[in-house]
Amino acid sequence: MHVDVSKSLPAEATAVLRFATASDPSPDGLDVEALCSLGFEGRLDQVVTLPPVGGGGPVTVVVGLGDPVGGVGPTALRRAAAVGVRNAARHASIAVEFAALVAVEDRPRAVSALVEGAMLGAYRFGRYKSASPATSLDRFTVVGVSGKRATDAALLGSRIGEAQCLARDLVNEPGGSLTPAAFAEVAVEVAEREDLQITVMDLDDITEAGLGGLLGVNKGSTHPPRLVVLAYDPPNPRGTLAIVGKGVTFDSGGLSIKPSDPMMTMKCDMAGAAAVLGAFAAFGAAGVRSRVIGFLPLTDNMVGGDATRPGDVLRMRNGTTVEVLNTDAEGRLILADALCLAAEEQPDAIVDLATLTGAIEIALGPGVAGLMGNSTTWINQIAHAAEVAGEQVWELPMPHEYRRWLDSDVADMRNITKVRSAGSITAAQFLSAFVPADMAWAHLDIAATAWSNETRGTHQPGGTGYGVRLLVELAHAFRKPR
Repeated sequence: MHVDVSKSLPAEATAVLRFATASDPSPDGLDVEALCSLGFEGRLDQVVTLPPVGGGGPVTVVVGLGDPVGGVGPTALRRAAAVGVRNAARHASIAVEFAALVAVEDRPRAVSALVEGAMLGAYRFGRYKSASPATSLDRFTVVGVSGKRATDAALLGSRIGEAQCLARDLVNEPGGSLTPAAFAEVAVEVAEREDLQITVMDLDDITEAGLGGLLGVNKGSTHPPRLVVLAYDPPNPRGTLAIVGKGVTFDSGGLSIKPSDPMMTMKCDMAGAAAVLGAFAAFGAAGVRSRVIGFLPLTDNMVGGDATRPGDVLRMRNGTTVEVLNTDAEGRLILADALCLAAEEQPDAIVDLATLTGAIEIALGPGVAGLMGNSTTWINQIAHAAEVAGEQVWELPMPHEYRRWLDSDVADMRNITKVRSAGSITAAQFLSAFVPADMAWAHLDIAATAWSNETRGTHQPGGTGYGVRLLVELAHAFRKPR
């Protein structure tokens, strides 16, 4: 989809996206009576379409912003643009006017958010459809702004939107076709296009490196694992950030096999790796000034004849032995090796993203990721980046006394606890054993936010691309944690 900015409404537009609030359903001179007759109250995501005035010109798609308290920020604009575009997909072009809603100094970020939202609203995963999804939309214009700052902001929004759609494509791709090798090939394409450094470790490399967690999870598969290392290295970097993304391309649960219903969406278990790769695709466009290293451990978790058995013991990269008592707690095993590799690079901070526990959705619901770590300043930096990016997180505690629940009678650790409580927290405590205590580290459990079962806001059923915007903002604003 082509995006641009214009001082006035383009003549080729077939739809105009406008915003209204509950307190004033017609801030732009719209027909109040017509809006009221259609029941428009400005509720969040409410949409009505007004016909052309006099039978000619563009139709008007009116999108509600909900409660106006606090003003209209990038998150609300991103969401409204997605809703408006989704409802105007049968038109060739749509324009949005927003300048009256946002202060002049905030307009560049608003432009980016509108473009991001438009691209997310227009997104369709139609690779396996016999007929392409019905949409005619090919142009989105932000009206009322012009000049280099506005144009650059629209371009940045487009690149971040594309990066998030890349992550969605990866998550939506079936596990039978997105094998570890196929995922690695996509990473190579991104690296070549974005001038990134990349190393792809194959089975022999992984074995030589002693990545026992990744090898153990992969034992039941016919597809050999991969571990991808990406590096974005600008001149005179102001710090080094390491990002780790869980990449289980399909999770059957292994011998601790999942029930059929929960297994249906397990092609999404590589959403952490997808978000990391998506973010790397946008770092250059965002002008990131820090060095960023990405680690993507890739495997599926299957039930082949030599699959890891409950009770088996694996030796991780750092020598720690782990008793595997539930093969469906596999994500932490491959992350352990990747975190060891990340720590060996001596970065200033590490963050990992993983669809790690079902417990996080019970705790926080489908719209909020769990945030845990060992450094308050680093956690605060991530939380701020999440707020700016419009991707919600919530910090959970990591009580030291819970750590003993991971003690094993036959190895250094168990991969699950002896109790049912605090599953997300103890999973994070497992990961913390593979990062030096004096190195800033944080974990984002995105199990609930990586996949949507419904159409709402910027989301459609399937992968959400959660984490891409957060990581781009985090890398762009990165400061070495104290």
